[in-house]
Amino acid sequence: MAKIVVDPITRIEGHLRIEAEVNNGIVTDAWSSSTMFRGIEKILKGRDPRDAWYWTQRFCGVCTTVHSIASIRAVENALKIKIPPNAELIRNIIIGIQNVQDHVIHFYHLHALDWVDITSGLKADPAATSKLAASLSDWPNNSTTYFKAVQDKVKAFVASGRLGPFANAYWGHPAYKLPPEANLMATAHYLEALEWQKDVIKIHAILGSKNPHPQTFLVGGMAIPIDPDSQNALNADKLEEIKRLLKKAQDFVEKVYIPDLLAVASFYKDWAAIGGGVGNYLCYGEFPDAAGNLWLPAGAILNKDLTKVIKVDQGKIAEYVDHSWFDNSGGAGRGLHPYDGESEVNYTGPKPPYEYLDTKAKYSFVKAPRYDEKAMEVGPLARVLVAYASGHKETKAAVDLVLGKLGVGAEALFSTLGRTAARGVDCLLVAQQTPKFLDELIGNISKGDYRIHANERWEPSDWPAEASGYGMHEAPRGSLGHWIKIKDQKILNYQAVVPSTWNASPRDAKGERGPYEAALVGTPMADPNKPLEILRTIHSFDPCLACAVHVMDATGNELVKVKVS
Repeated sequence: MAKIVVDPITRIEGHLRIEAEVNNGIVTDAWSSSTMFRGIEKILKGRDPRDAWYWTQRFCGVCTTVHSIASIRAVENALKIKIPPNAELIRNIIIGIQNVQDHVIHFYHLHALDWVDITSGLKADPAATSKLAASLSDWPNNSTTYFKAVQDKVKAFVASGRLGPFANAYWGHPAYKLPPEANLMATAHYLEALEWQKDVIKIHAILGSKNPHPQTFLVGGMAIPIDPDSQNALNADKLEEIKRLLKKAQDFVEKVYIPDLLAVASFYKDWAAIGGGVGNYLCYGEFPDAAGNLWLPAGAILNKDLTKVIKVDQGKIAEYVDHSWFDNSGGAGRGLHPYDGESEVNYTGPKPPYEYLDTKAKYSFVKAPRYDEKAMEVGPLARVLVAYASGHKETKAAVDLVLGKLGVGAEALFSTLGRTAARGVDCLLVAQQTPKFLDELIGNISKGDYRIHANERWEPSDWPAEASGYGMHEAPRGSLGHWIKIKDQKILNYQAVVPSTWNASPRDAKGERGPYEAALVGTPMADPNKPLEILRTIHSFDPCLACAVHVMDATGNELVKVKVS
C-alpha cells in the first residue's frame, strides 16, 4: 500500500490537500482537507444587513458576484422585499455571463491540462490540425497558418526555459491519450480563451461598474439607473454593446468550447466509469422571473435515481464539525442548521511541517454539510441531472445531443467525464438563454418601464425587531446558500455554505465521506509519483477554497511536492 499526499492541489482557488491510499494501482481511500481559515462570517456580526453583500464578496477573489447575489437574496427574503422585473433581469444577465466565463476559464485554464499534453502538440502537423479543427466547427481561426503560429509560440516558451502557465505539469504522462494534432488545437484555444474572457466579462463593467467585485447590487433591486437617452445610465448604446458581447460569448461556446469538449472526451470514454462519488445531487435552481419561477429547476436526486426529483427544503441542511477544526457548542455528533451555525476555530492538527494528518480525528477547516443527513454533490452535474430528470426541455435536448455524439448512455453522467461534460452543457444552455433575458429587459424599457428598485422596507424603521432569511443561488461551482439573522436592525448571525463546502466536505459524524473523497475511491493510478488521475477527478468539481495558493517562492523554488510512501 502507498499513501499519496498532494498538497496543495494546484490550478484551483485556495488551499486543498488530498491524502489517498493506493493499493495495486487503485485509490482505495481518500481524505480531503482545507488547510486555510478565513472567517469573514464573524466580521459581519453587528453590521447593517444592507451592507452584507459588499462584505461577502470578499469571501473569494473571483467568486465575488455569486456571494453578492446570495447575500442580497438572503436580506430580501428576511425583510420580505419583492424586487422589480428589470432588477431581476439585470441580475440574471450578470449571473449568466459569470457562469459562461467561469466555465470556459475552468475548462481551458484549470482542467484541460489534465487531459491535454501541451508538449505533444509540438510534434503536430499544423495542416492536419487545421483539418481536424475545420471538421469540428466553422470557427474563423482554423487555418494552418494560425496553428503554426501557436506552435511556434509554444516552442519559444520551451526554448526559453520559461514555460509560464504550462510549467510544473506531468507532460508525457502515460495517462494522456490525445494525438498531437488534438493537443495543438486545444493549446491554441487555451490561449485564445484568455483573450476572449477578458472581453465578454466587460458586461460586468457595464452593469456592475467593475469586475470583479461589482458595485451596483442593492437590497431591493439594483443601483444602476435606466434611461435610454442618458450617457450616465443604462441606455440604448450600452444595451447594444451587451448584446454584442453576449453573441461573442455564445459563438465561442458553440464553436470552440463544446467541439473541444466532445473531441477530448471521445478519447477518454473510460473515465465515464470513474469518479462517481456519493451519488446524491443537490440544486437550488436559478434564473427567477418576475413571478419567482425558476428557469433552471431546483431539486435533489438520491442514489443516482433519475426517476424521482425531491423538492428542496433548506430546513433539512445541517453542518457537522466532528472532523473539522471547529468547536461545536451542541456537542459531538450534532449538526447545526446554518441559522445557528458557528465558526469558532479549534485547530487540533499537527504543527507544520508534517507528513500526514490524523484523519481519524479532525483534519480540515471545511465543515461537513449534509442534506437530510446525506452527503450531496453540487455543481453543474447536479444542475444538469436535476433539470434533465425534471423534464427541462433545453437541458434534455443538450444532454441527449452530447451523449449521442459520445456514444454513451445516461449512466456515463455519474463520473469524472460526466461531471466535465455537464459543465459544458450547463455553459451552453446559459450562453443561449442569457440573450433572452436581455431581450426581455429591452422589451420592458421600450414600453417605458424604467423601475429598478423596490424602495419599500429600505429604512430600518420599517423592519421588524427580529427577522431571518436565506438566499439561494446556483453559482458556477454549485449550490450556494447564505443565511442571516437580524436583530434590532443589525446582523445577529451570518453563515454561508458554499459549493466547495459541500464538495470538499470531510467525513461527518457517521464517518461518511464527502464528495471529493468518495469520487476518488476506485480511481486508477498509472504512476503514484505523478498523480494526474487524482487531479482529473478533483478538478472536475472546480474546487474553490480561497484565492491564495502559492507553489513557488520568490526565487522559483518548489515549496510543496507530492509525497508517496
